[in-house]
Amino acid sequence: MNKVDAAPFADKMFAEGQKEEAIAQFTRGLDVVSSGEGLEIPETEISSVSGLPELAELPEEIDSSLLDESVVIKLNGGLGTGMGLAGPKSLLEVREGQTFLSLILCQVKSLQSQYGSLVSTLLMNSFSTSEATMASLAEMDGGKAVEEMIQSKVPKVLAAGMTPAEWPADPNLEWCPPGHGDIYATLVGSGKLDALLDAGVKYAFISNSDNLGATLDPRMLTHFARSGAPMMMEVTRRTPADRKGGHLAVRDSDGRLILRESAQCAKSDEAMFQDIDRHRYFNTNNLWLRLDVLKEVMAEHNGLLPLPVMANSKTVDPRDSSSPDVIQIETAMGGAIECFEGASAIVVDRSRFAPVKTTNDLLALRSDAYRIDEFGAVRLEDSRQGNPPTIALDGDHYKAVDGFKRLFPEGAPSLIECDELRVDGAVTFSRGVVIAGKVHVTASDEGQLGAGRYADETVNV
Repeated sequence: MNKVDAAPFADKMFAEGQKEEAIAQFTRGLDVVSSGEGLEIPETEISSVSGLPELAELPEEIDSSLLDESVVIKLNGGLGTGMGLAGPKSLLEVREGQTFLSLILCQVKSLQSQYGSLVSTLLMNSFSTSEATMASLAEMDGGKAVEEMIQSKVPKVLAAGMTPAEWPADPNLEWCPPGHGDIYATLVGSGKLDALLDAGVKYAFISNSDNLGATLDPRMLTHFARSGAPMMMEVTRRTPADRKGGHLAVRDSDGRLILRESAQCAKSDEAMFQDIDRHRYFNTNNLWLRLDVLKEVMAEHNGLLPLPVMANSKTVDPRDSSSPDVIQIETAMGGAIECFEGASAIVVDRSRFAPVKTTNDLLALRSDAYRIDEFGAVRLEDSRQGNPPTIALDGDHYKAVDGFKRLFPEGAPSLIECDELRVDGAVTFSRGVVIAGKVHVTASDEGQLGAGRYADETVNV
């Protein structure tokens, strides 16, 4: 493919008020996509990872003074449209009147009360989530101390001709999120990176707002600071359910850790990509970062990070398969691990990875399989031994939160003993339902599952 003229894209982004750092990051990605080089990571060029330190084996010693030099950054750009939400996903009630956002604030305030240290808190909102999120925070005790930065948006690229997509019927559909790799350009372009460094903040803990298992762990912070690593990624063991997700690897050419996503895997390498014994660890998207080193590395690369680029094929209107084909250029923040010499990883248990992407995840989180500790963190019950229940709710009836609420009017069933729950049809769950082992509940039309214990069986209602 010939080199694409980036000027029309840069002009479009500039006219939309996007920062020069975001424009530079996007146009670099456009160059990578147009060249076709570096979009795939062959199995022949990487090795599996071994010998990583584990959180459970770290010394108990904590240097609480490091909290004054730290910031918690939460990625909060999602609207939860996949769950039928119209507003920020972080404002969805998790349980007992608590939202993701209120529990995040509780987590940060608990650090302050425990250690007497002030931990800075920063949200990366999108244009779609900023107003509602900040209004909600303003009503919470301590919420006014939370600051925000706005992630950028980038043009969709017409696959035919590689020009900026145009869609007069809905100009908003000409744009797409750039992926959470945008956090680095946004930190610089918003002025937050310099402001944090000027305030003496050196360490950042970054995670998704829908992952309440991801908290700033002072013991891990102490380990990270003393290690001298510029970046540390939290990883956990892949299971069969994770085989299609990205994994950590070592690049043979320079020995650096890299993250390989499914979009970067050739068809011929899929079997090895999905081999969870060969590639044992996946990225939880919980990252620790030295902000001073980030500034140095970005300065070395003219204000951007040379992140791996992913090209995702879509249609300009995702609801209309006949609309023009487009390419969405994205980066992942975990991909930055290859940009830092000496970057490291640490193995954590599954309790630090509890994201809510679907109502399946929401049901598990609302059930007794999880608990919310006194510090606002979500944890699997100890009896689960680190294994969350596998939930598969009928997408025709439970995918949207409204349908989910209608069919669970009395709240979540007991899932503390559940291995797998599959529901086909519109089944209303009564109060007092206990699911144990592997249970399949079906209804040909609509049905109700009465109170009782169901264990290792198929139930027709």
